[in-house]
Amino acid sequence: MQNFVQSSLEYIEQNLKTDITADELAAMANYSVGHFCRLFAHAMDSTVASYILKRRLDHALAEISSCRKAIDVVHEYGFDTYAGFYKAFVKMYGCSPKKYLSIYKKSEVFIMLSEKDIQSILGNWDIPNGLKIVDASTRNWKTGKVEWQMWKIGDDYYLKTNERSIMVKNVKIAKALEKEGLASEFLPIPTTAGNDYVDGTQIFLLTKKVGEPLVAEPLSDEEIAALDYHDKRAESPYKLGQAIARLHRALKTVQDDVKPYEGNKYRSGLDAIPKVKEYLQGQGMTIDGTFFDDYTQTFGALYEKMPKQLIHGNPTGDTVVYEDGNIVGIKGYEIYNLSLVRLFDLIWCAGEINTRSIDEYLPMLKEILRGYDSLNSLTSEEKQAVYYMLCAAAMDCIAYVGDDTLDVLKRNLKALVFLADNKGMFSNLL
Repeated sequence: MQNFVQSSLEYIEQNLKTDITADELAAMANYSVGHFCRLFAHAMDSTVASYILKRRLDHALAEISSCRKAIDVVHEYGFDTYAGFYKAFVKMYGCSPKKYLSIYKKSEVFIMLSEKDIQSILGNWDIPNGLKIVDASTRNWKTGKVEWQMWKIGDDYYLKTNERSIMVKNVKIAKALEKEGLASEFLPIPTTAGNDYVDGTQIFLLTKKVGEPLVAEPLSDEEIAALDYHDKRAESPYKLGQAIARLHRALKTVQDDVKPYEGNKYRSGLDAIPKVKEYLQGQGMTIDGTFFDDYTQTFGALYEKMPKQLIHGNPTGDTVVYEDGNIVGIKGYEIYNLSLVRLFDLIWCAGEINTRSIDEYLPMLKEILRGYDSLNSLTSEEKQAVYYMLCAAAMDCIAYVGDDTLDVLKRNLKALVFLADNKGMFSNLL
């Protein structure tokens, strides 16, 4: 997670009983409000306001369940009445606070380990003794629960554990990536007995650190627009497209074992149309009505024929890994388990169309597509659907962000109007 998001989340946790605004958080991170909100939403899959509300609801419920007087607690967390808290909770979670506690109040699956315990586990590998051990576990900031229990061992190693099915799945993916020449942060270092991991009450996996992300910290809109692709350390967008092609080839070989859930980008765009029309009208913008008919009919027919498989879901500057100027891997696949059209990763990798000028965006997108196509051929339907995937992404964002983040809403609306008015620019990218 980017440092500015981590700092913002820590600040939110410490100040839930006070007024917290997106403006305040953006100023602390030295970003414009619109840019901060877009980056926050991308990292947390939530608007700033929705995230703060959720954490207030979570903390208030925890204090109420510890036998504090409910009305006192909800007042402290900014709710005028218990009825107001109750209504907000049901809207957020779909059930009453009491039912939520009865269903979800479970202990974490991980066990506490002393340094002596960890040293004993590390004895299964041929690595130097006495390396410094640092807890590097990650938590889900929405629930507060540990997602990955891990420790940094010295400068080069990580010891990891999680639920058995998750560990086995990620080792399979890591081995498939290795066959495609891509590094993985889950590629096992064999034990002295020649096993992939220590298998007992829990599975423990030892791995090596893998390269550096292309973007260690998020860039401003101005910085992004000034660069060929996020960072001069990266190889060309063409090479990036080839890396995603290799990633997809690897993921396809394991998708039957992973059993991903299926998404539908065409349907999500279609469902967003009523909200998109509402926001266009509210901002005084117009799109020819034939645009939505074209999306519904043409993209619908193309989408049915497009290849669908296990994809990455978020190949961006902070998940693409490089070493000595070469792209060596794409991390972060363990977070997602999504079967979708292949184009999603390519569109996502090129970035949001509203973040740069079209003269900079189109050549980048074209090179990513060409690089991918050179190793993993795109079908005729996929080539025709690039334009519609961009439209779907913009409409998705408009409906999701809404007017909680007005600057982001306006930029996506403008991008959608541009797409509607300039379809021809996207028809011959390949």
